[in-house]
Amino acid sequence: MTAEAGGDAADGELDALPDDRFYDRELSWLEFNQRVLELAEDETAPALERAKFLAIFASNLDEFYMVRVAGLKRRIAAGIAVTAASGLTPRETMKRVGEGTRTLMTRHAQTFRELVPVLTAHGIELVRWRDLDSAERKAMAELFHDQVFAVLTPLALDPAHPFPYISGLSLNLAVVVRNPHTGAEHFARVKVPPTLPRFLPLGEERFVPLEDVIAAHLDELFPGMDVMQHHAFRVTRNEDLEVEEDEAENLLKALERELMRRRFGPPVRLEVEESIDPYVLDLLVEELDVHRGEVVMLPGPLDLTGLWGIVNLDHPELKDPPFVPVTSPELSQFETSEAPDVIEVMRQRDVLLHHPYDSFSTSVQAFLEQAAEDPNVLAIKQTLYRTSGDSPIVHALINAAEAGKQVLVLVEIKARFDEQANITWARKLEQAGCHVVYGVVGLKTHSKLSMVVRQDDDGQLRRYTHIGTGNYHPATARLYEDLGLLTTNPEVGEDVSRLFNVLTGYSLNTDYEQLLVAPHSIRSGLVERIHREIENHRAGLPSGIRFKVNSIVDEGIIDALYRASQAGVQIDVWVRGICAVRGGVPGLSDNIRVRSILGRFLEHSRIYWYANGGEPEMWIGSADLMHRNLDRRVEALVRVLATEHRERLTELLELGFSDTISSWHQQSDGTWQRVRRGPDGEPLMDIQAELIRRKHESRRTPLV
Repeated sequence: MTAEAGGDAADGELDALPDDRFYDRELSWLEFNQRVLELAEDETAPALERAKFLAIFASNLDEFYMVRVAGLKRRIAAGIAVTAASGLTPRETMKRVGEGTRTLMTRHAQTFRELVPVLTAHGIELVRWRDLDSAERKAMAELFHDQVFAVLTPLALDPAHPFPYISGLSLNLAVVVRNPHTGAEHFARVKVPPTLPRFLPLGEERFVPLEDVIAAHLDELFPGMDVMQHHAFRVTRNEDLEVEEDEAENLLKALERELMRRRFGPPVRLEVEESIDPYVLDLLVEELDVHRGEVVMLPGPLDLTGLWGIVNLDHPELKDPPFVPVTSPELSQFETSEAPDVIEVMRQRDVLLHHPYDSFSTSVQAFLEQAAEDPNVLAIKQTLYRTSGDSPIVHALINAAEAGKQVLVLVEIKARFDEQANITWARKLEQAGCHVVYGVVGLKTHSKLSMVVRQDDDGQLRRYTHIGTGNYHPATARLYEDLGLLTTNPEVGEDVSRLFNVLTGYSLNTDYEQLLVAPHSIRSGLVERIHREIENHRAGLPSGIRFKVNSIVDEGIIDALYRASQAGVQIDVWVRGICAVRGGVPGLSDNIRVRSILGRFLEHSRIYWYANGGEPEMWIGSADLMHRNLDRRVEALVRVLATEHRERLTELLELGFSDTISSWHQQSDGTWQRVRRGPDGEPLMDIQAELIRRKHESRRTPLV
């Protein structure tokens, strides 16, 4: 048992829990990505939706290797043999991860090959060079000369030219050429330019991989030499950042230096086409310093993240039906072309938003844009973790500052893989006169908070706040399922003010009325309420727990759930990704039911629901149940107070756990089974399609 596993236990019952009660974090992530792959394998799904999930699977796996596998490799190299909560050592985990990823990558490649003829039947052809006729090859030769040749740089390997640096995730050609005069063979590397389309068009809807076109014209890159062979390969590197904040005089500059180093991280995976010559593979393994166990051999083409270019083709009949978010009926009785007066509505009542079904642009974005223009607004305070490239949120904050309002923006510049974008935004905000801070040393600020301070017409100074589960990112708000609360509740406003003071100054406040805040009170607050459900159950009062999260890994909370299950409390866990809790294990978690739902929208919201003796209590916010969220981030959950909002969230959870909904059911061994049909053989409902239907129904029914 780990120390953390027993950290919230008040008695000795935990000692009786089995050592194998936690499913391994990394293996659970692979199970999640397998569920993504199963969406791509679904022959009943629209063809371009299947292609989308192939691209998502590949992108997910790239990040998993860059961060999680890189971390495992680093621990093994350092000789750290501490076992995980699952009981596996880093070496054991690495072995199982390697076996699991190979199996999944092989399935991924096979699914692509099976999808190609399906796309062809719909007029979208993905072909290789060998499939082109003479006219097409001539057209590609012209395109090569006009758009490709000038950006290519062949790099030789010989005593005067050391092995070139291979950047992470770049697609490359390993080329062997021979001098016809001496017979000597030489190795060279040609990088496939990431600035060009991954699949080059041959007409409107016929495409050939870029590397095939380059390979067919290698003789022009090596004139006078004989091109003997060529093979595509791709390297994944450790791209996680390490910044010692306590030692960094200027976090911004320290992070910029670390971003430069990221490009030179050690390799953690080498992907090659299965047709590669053994000599070339040996050379790559030696020069890149990778282990044989880190080599993955696949049928081409490699790097199917490039399928996004195909997914974006204008073929609505091969995609899910279009969906346009609508203005929340709580903000406007009728759908109009103008955004509602959000601040005016907030004075009258709290508003619970459910994105993407409720429009982000006519709610949260409109709230901040209206506040920026409102002469009665004195100050705006905002956290930014991720946002879009041309962010209307950032523009609103800049406009507010330029209008003379006091604007405070907490920019989390350590948001993984968005660091450079956030540094750019931070500088622009500073130049506009915003007060920009970077949070608390040693903690990432992941909470989603906005606060507008306004001198209302009645003379009162009011705080208008938004607390959400998702980022202030208009683009992802159309793709991610999230919740948000707009409120003028004085206690919530006071709590958010105090939290901003913690983030920007030297406040040590950890007490809040309507918030739970990590790293101080989320774990303890949730566990305390789990214990309360146990007492309610023993007292014969209504009891029950329902969590909706992205990931659940924290051992302290999982053990509290196990104890509640053993006491007879019914527990439902709705998890999108990583899940270390094992439901349905006899004697341990008989009363825990675990479901997972994936689909066209990324299920991103977090809800913590307790029966609370018949008066359900629930919280929404930014925190998942992971160590990083509960111990190393500033996260915020807000209590949902309005009766109608609690009823809406209860209804959402009941729908998610209903046997009428298509979902994945976790088995007691930690694996997952997709359940898509009912006992009668009929397809089960897709929850997201059902919520879209309900949203359009509500649009036709005026709010009374």
